[in-house]
Amino acid sequence: MNLTSFSDLTISFLQKIWFYSVTAKHNTKPHRKERKSIMKKRLLALGIAAVLGANIAGTSAVWAADKVEITNVSYDPTRELYEQYNKVFAKHWKEQTGQEVEVTQSHGGSGKQALEVANGLEADVVTLALEYDVNAVENAGLIDEGWIDEFPNDSSPYTSTIVFLVRKGNPKGIKDWDDLIKEDVGVITPNPKTSGGARWNYLAAWAYADKKFNGDEDKIKDFIKKLYANVLVLDSGARGATTSFVENGQGDVLIAWENEAYLSVKDYPDDYEIVTPSISILAQPSVAIVDEVVDKKGTRDVATEYLNYLYSDEAQRIAGDNYYRPSNEDILKEYADVFDLNVNLVTIDDFGGWDKAQETHFADGGVFDQIYEE
Repeated sequence: MNLTSFSDLTISFLQKIWFYSVTAKHNTKPHRKERKSIMKKRLLALGIAAVLGANIAGTSAVWAADKVEITNVSYDPTRELYEQYNKVFAKHWKEQTGQEVEVTQSHGGSGKQALEVANGLEADVVTLALEYDVNAVENAGLIDEGWIDEFPNDSSPYTSTIVFLVRKGNPKGIKDWDDLIKEDVGVITPNPKTSGGARWNYLAAWAYADKKFNGDEDKIKDFIKKLYANVLVLDSGARGATTSFVENGQGDVLIAWENEAYLSVKDYPDDYEIVTPSISILAQPSVAIVDEVVDKKGTRDVATEYLNYLYSDEAQRIAGDNYYRPSNEDILKEYADVFDLNVNLVTIDDFGGWDKAQETHFADGGVFDQIYEE
């Protein structure tokens, strides 16, 4: 058998793999586990084709193109993370398929971003601050049920927690949540109505007060009310709050994502320091494929691999280098000198899950509306 005949047979075989994967996708809507199997077959076919220089007849226009474009709608503090990750992923995708990929980023307060997607902002994937915001996109009919089980660790490839960023020397002597309700302390935190990080901030403060007052709800609410009475400005997102504190010089303490605080210290080591409170919360950002969009555009495979590759060792270290806590426990240990791995963390389950937390605290007329006075 000559080389030409071998190539023809190989291409015929790849076409059959491709035809099976395409018809399996379009004839019925496969379960998420079936989608993963289909995607593996398609990646195998495209990878071999890329090596052989083969053109697989019958592929979609997306796969036939030299370049594919996807959009990642994310929340505020992930800008640096995805700027770095997108370059690494583009190289990975090119090696796997021979195709170039361009990722467009959109950033803002997580709740606001979810609303934008629900109202028509086209996203192939969302990488938002919390499960509830992804659920909001699902409820708009754009994401299929069961998204949280599609990727490991409840579709949370990295985690974070909430810390305090204070000015160098900690002139107000801030050590814990109690210090944030003192009359002479100016607090900066985003608006929990629009920011996912702000909701994590609020719940971490609530957890501290809950323990301090043994679950006495009236005292807990009074504590939270005093804390928000000290808030000087409620920005719409976490990066805006950081700008208010760092660049505009407002406030004495910024309640922040751990990664956001570390980036500020990295950029201004002589100006800021981090205080870790006695109680904080395990913040779990969530990722998901926007099914309605990827099926319309034909970008499911690249979008799926984009999120799947976040769990690779290479991407996990990128997360750690950007001060997110890798979900891979072995890689997390490599950053033991960076993160306080012994901090006392509550979880969203302590609040009954995100649906209950949202309804109780952040929905219109909820606890936040009751205690916050502009």
